[in-house]
Amino acid sequence: MVFDLLKGAIGGLVERIRYRSLSREELEGLLNNMLVDLIAADVAYEVAEDIVEGVRRGLEGVKVERGSRVESIVLDVLRVKLLELVNRRPIDIIEVVKAKCLKGEPYVIVFFGVNGVGKTTTIAKVAYMLRENGITPVLAAADTFRAGAQEQLEIHASRLGVPIVMGRYGSDPASVAHDAIEYARARRLCAVLIDTAGRMHVDYDLMGEMRKIVRVSKPDLKILVVDALTGGDAVEQARRFNEEVGVDGVIVAKVDADVKGGSILSVAKVTGKPVLYVGVGQGYQDLKPFNPFEYVDTILGLKP
Repeated sequence: MVFDLLKGAIGGLVERIRYRSLSREELEGLLNNMLVDLIAADVAYEVAEDIVEGVRRGLEGVKVERGSRVESIVLDVLRVKLLELVNRRPIDIIEVVKAKCLKGEPYVIVFFGVNGVGKTTTIAKVAYMLRENGITPVLAAADTFRAGAQEQLEIHASRLGVPIVMGRYGSDPASVAHDAIEYARARRLCAVLIDTAGRMHVDYDLMGEMRKIVRVSKPDLKILVVDALTGGDAVEQARRFNEEVGVDGVIVAKVDADVKGGSILSVAKVTGKPVLYVGVGQGYQDLKPFNPFEYVDTILGLKP
């Protein structure tokens, strides 16, 4: 994980405050600078305000002797606040899939996300992870809108050696999801991974389509895939999908190329749901469980 701008925003406050006994006015000036730096690092404005307010409350009234290591106090306050934003109860997909499979039913996961965020590749990575843990999933190509979408998923299915259920372009995507679930039941497969269309998060027809897929498939898990590099747009996508169809967890793609780092903080805060995995490369194996403690310690400079 890189996150250079976010680390700079956090480290900038720590560096400016080092070995100083601050007045209220001095602290306010430093916090205002931090707010600007956080926004530049792709932290949504309301999230940046929340972080700054948390630091303000944590530092107000703290008496620090001149020459003492005040930065350690600042780091402690920041660590508590940042973990408050991202440390949600995780979901172990392998564990929950196996648990439902023991009951004779497939575990159904629907993936949402706008075109270009890496959703289809992320689904393939999840399929690979399941297969590596002895679980054969079926892929449901329920994006019947975008030309080439089903063929793209079919290529991944062929490479991974897992089955796929497809439909005609223009057909009802909910029926493709239904057929995939029935396919899994008939063959006693443990997981169904449903790809969906991603025209735009402001598309009302798309949201209606998503709600129908959810109503028909009754998923156990609804995952939103966002692109770490899209910054504020990732936050708006997360907000809209969560409001319209509900989100149980988030996967953040392309984290390995994210020099800013604020998208994870913002999406976690806006949805109130856990970041489950982060994409750290192009290979099927490049899907890493999100560790909130590692993430926070990285941006605080406590972990290389």
